Amino acid sequence: MTKLLRSLVAALPILLAASTARGWGIAPFPGAAPAPAAASPLDWARRTCDAVMKRSPILTDRWHYDVGLVLSGFESVWRKTGDRRYFDYIKSNVDRLVGAGGVIKGYEPGAFILDDVNMGKVLFALLAESKDAAGTERYRAALVALRAQLVKQPRTADGGFWHKQVYPHQMWADGVYMASPFLAKFAAVFNEPAALDDAVKQVLLAEAHLRDGKTGLLYHGWDESKKERWANPKTGLSSQFWGRGDGWYAMAVADVLAEMPRNHPKRAAVVAVLRRLARALANVQDKASGVWWQVLDAGGRARNFEEASASAMFVYAIAKGANNGWLDAKKFAPVAARGYTGIVKEFIVVEDAGAVHLARICKVAGLGGDPYRDGSYDYYVGTEVVADDPKGVGAFILASAEQPN
Repeated sequence: MTKLLRSLVAALPILLAASTARGWGIAPFPGAAPAPAAASPLDWARRTCDAVMKRSPILTDRWHYDVGLVLSGFESVWRKTGDRRYFDYIKSNVDRLVGAGGVIKGYEPGAFILDDVNMGKVLFALLAESKDAAGTERYRAALVALRAQLVKQPRTADGGFWHKQVYPHQMWADGVYMASPFLAKFAAVFNEPAALDDAVKQVLLAEAHLRDGKTGLLYHGWDESKKERWANPKTGLSSQFWGRGDGWYAMAVADVLAEMPRNHPKRAAVVAVLRRLARALANVQDKASGVWWQVLDAGGRARNFEEASASAMFVYAIAKGANNGWLDAKKFAPVAARGYTGIVKEFIVVEDAGAVHLARICKVAGLGGDPYRDGSYDYYVGTEVVADDPKGVGAFILASAEQPN
């Protein structure tokens, strides 16, 4: 027994190092400690933006959806505070990628990747703030090019966007966020009602195909052909409720609603979607911590873990719904508040020098591809867990800016 105990003690540093490498610990950050409770949500948003700018003066060398999420967070903080540094950071990063004539570096419209559309949302702010004709034309042309992709995007028989050309006949929950908020904003800026109608159509179709009647949660993906290996041969659905998949969708519903006129004939239907989803999410919110799990309906199951990016996405969507009257504020504002408090307590760590970090973020998850992702429980709980991934950081900034301050 003594020999076994000595072996376990000797192995403890290795086990701790392994957990830290997966993003569970705070050791990678000098002098890191759990977040203090004093800062307001807007303070956290600003401090996180400042940490991002310090770590990454150049955020990206490629056009990518998760970078777009971070820059959307920066836009929300710029609008909330008026601090021009945040807008300038957006512009400096985007201008490296959008050239004369609106040509986007690395963008391949013929690949029909919904993810590639998301970063285009920050172009609307750049277009509105542009002071010269060349800049105005550049941003406008890039927006029109992204819109053109969605005109030609392959679709399911009832009009749902394929997630990518290489994933035929498939709708994914995350794909709704990549396209629908962009379409809704494009409709408002360029006076194209058909774009808003298509945005709404994607929201409603995704719920119709992906929602589970028992839990109210959305499965990650649906294959219309029912031939994909991860798909149920009878329903075409994947098997799990992946946290961030539902998180992307929840944000999409809230952002589309923000662009819908009160007299839009489908507005009540989209509000109803948000209400159904908010109820389902409240039911699986962890009672002790206030955050959400990687596999939503399996809290506490072996190897499952509380996950930062999905938690921040849910807080953002629910808070936005409560703030705008789409959700019952008395019922759902406390859900968002508990979630936000939990995020700061469970996932935020701060260096001695004051730099803010967000831990326990699922780095990436998907369906199909090579190596093959089978969408099983073991797959989702076995994904790499990291700190400061853009998908978590961007969502946390958005969630912070949406909180009452």
